Amino acid sequence: MLQKVDEPVRKLPRITTSSDTRDILSHATRQSERYADYFLVDIDAHVTETQFWPEILALIDNEVVRHWGEAGLDRPVSRSLSLLNNVPGMSYQSVYGRIPHEQARLEAITEKNCHPCTALVRRAMDAMGLDYQLLFPTPMLTLGMTPQDEVEVALGGAFNKWMVERILPEDKRIKGLLYLPFNTPEACEKMVEEYAARPEIIGYTICSTRNKPVHHNSYMRLYQLIEETGKPLAFHTGFNWSDPSFSQLNRFISMHALSFPHYNLIHLTNWVINGLPERFPKLKVVWVEAGIAWLAFLMQRLDHEFMMRSSEAPMLKRPPSDYMREMYYTSQPMERSNLDLLEATMKAFNAETQLLFASDWPHWDFDPPGAITSLPFLSDQAKRNILGLNAARIFNLEVKRMRPDAQEVLASRPSMATP
Repeated sequence: MLQKVDEPVRKLPRITTSSDTRDILSHATRQSERYADYFLVDIDAHVTETQFWPEILALIDNEVVRHWGEAGLDRPVSRSLSLLNNVPGMSYQSVYGRIPHEQARLEAITEKNCHPCTALVRRAMDAMGLDYQLLFPTPMLTLGMTPQDEVEVALGGAFNKWMVERILPEDKRIKGLLYLPFNTPEACEKMVEEYAARPEIIGYTICSTRNKPVHHNSYMRLYQLIEETGKPLAFHTGFNWSDPSFSQLNRFISMHALSFPHYNLIHLTNWVINGLPERFPKLKVVWVEAGIAWLAFLMQRLDHEFMMRSSEAPMLKRPPSDYMREMYYTSQPMERSNLDLLEATMKAFNAETQLLFASDWPHWDFDPPGAITSLPFLSDQAKRNILGLNAARIFNLEVKRMRPDAQEVLASRPSMATP
């Protein structure tokens, strides 16, 4: 996953929940010197929004729901999850404490000229050598499974307002996608209409962990509105051990391996087979955080079925795989255990033009840019496309170096600068 660094690198002290982002990513900072002339865009990084939960709850427009949420802040056990449908006791991302920084972001924030969230994002961008980084929420990724649709609408609206008013204006390198409370189509439409002209919002997000069929007629006006903005629509997947499909699995590793591709498999299949690429040909669709190993499987499977039962997909003018090759996918988590299979998969969906680099920082299985630059079968141009130029094309980003020099970043941390 990481490129080998030949020069000596200072050994870190034990990483804890209080470790500095720049220390954790010190190897990635040194690696970034090797692709200093690349334009780098990270399509999927995460803010732990519950770290700033009181701020976000205060921005809820619905007075009743805001009262529900703020009342929950008085309960010490669940204050950071007030209104959310997460199960605290079922959290295994830290690998039973072996990766403690996954449990909380408790590093000291010394920056006084910006919001603490902005400071954390800048540290990660600089340490990995990124020109831009797109932010997604974290606990809210499973909000599509809440039994209260009005809560998703309220929290989605508050999160969008918090991002647009407090975080995104502080740094042009930080970009956002509008959270769409997909269980309530009319609310999504209002949000698109409200934020469509905002330059800080460069696309829209549907959290895939939900059971709403993406091809339902109630969503057609929403897709039309998004298509008219010219901005992409991203389906960010996640995991959900509460799904009956996964109740047979007794280990987190099993559920985690299957759950992420599971939701995007279903939504992408419905999207293609029901002819949405034909109905909205100018709508750019991005599938996020499912890895890429599932793509070759789905291409083959859908094409095989389509050849025998094309009458059940009457809107399609081409095989399903043709439409899939026109969509976009993010790289993380990069499945690298078999490079031959990885190379074949990348060829299958034209990764050189359709793949977007994603780190998934700060999660435990994140990938640095070296996950792409170290692939031996990619040409230099393919690496440049995947690491930033493809993203610039579909998100309309200026191709310009925005990041500081790696040596400047290292010099700003004396403990990092000295091996």
